[in-house]
Amino acid sequence: MRRGLRWLARALGLALLGWVGLTVLLVLMFRVVPVGGSMVMLERKVEAWRDGRSLEIRHDWRPWRELPDTAKLAVIAAEDQRFPAHHGFDLVELRRAVEASFNGDGLRGASTISQQTAKNLFLWTGRSWLRKALEAWFTLLLEMLWPKERILEVYLNIVEWDDGVFGLEAAARHYFGVSAADLSLVQASRLAAILPNPRAWSASRPGAHVLRRSAWIRGQMRNLGGMSYLQRL
Repeated sequence: MRRGLRWLARALGLALLGWVGLTVLLVLMFRVVPVGGSMVMLERKVEAWRDGRSLEIRHDWRPWRELPDTAKLAVIAAEDQRFPAHHGFDLVELRRAVEASFNGDGLRGASTISQQTAKNLFLWTGRSWLRKALEAWFTLLLEMLWPKERILEVYLNIVEWDDGVFGLEAAARHYFGVSAADLSLVQASRLAAILPNPRAWSASRPGAHVLRRSAWIRGQMRNLGGMSYLQRL
């Protein structure tokens, strides 16, 4: 009996070490290789197949130098203003989210850009303790093995902006008919504004809430110090 338990413990330990090594190699590979897809893209394709409909995934990778600074800063201002300083988890926002929940204000998001990149690239949507644990692991790996610029570059290239629309280049063409490099400040702020609910809100036909939120984002971009803020990455 004891021998069997020792064998099982050894097998589980080896399996865990193998999984850790595999995830580390995967993250290291994507530090330098352009990301051609993500688990969320695959999830959306499976959802469409299950629902009996076709779904074209629109996604065009753009390297860091071709992504406009206005969009980089707009997304930081909208999603994660302490992105250059934290190590994957924004403890300030997490504390505020917990306090809001205890005060009966409902659950508010506290995910950082690093966490969202980990989830979009390697995991699935939905809520579960398993997914959150895996998200935390991949977030730690991203922060340890990638520079901040790479995390933001990948996030901007794989984040969902509408049904089947992933990444800034595809979103710019989908909503405004321009390349990502040609986005105006207002257009970039509207794209950032719809990220909390991209399949329900529109950047090209914004409602009152999106208009207010995009104006707030532009104000936050100024408060952060403008494009010089990106030098902190």
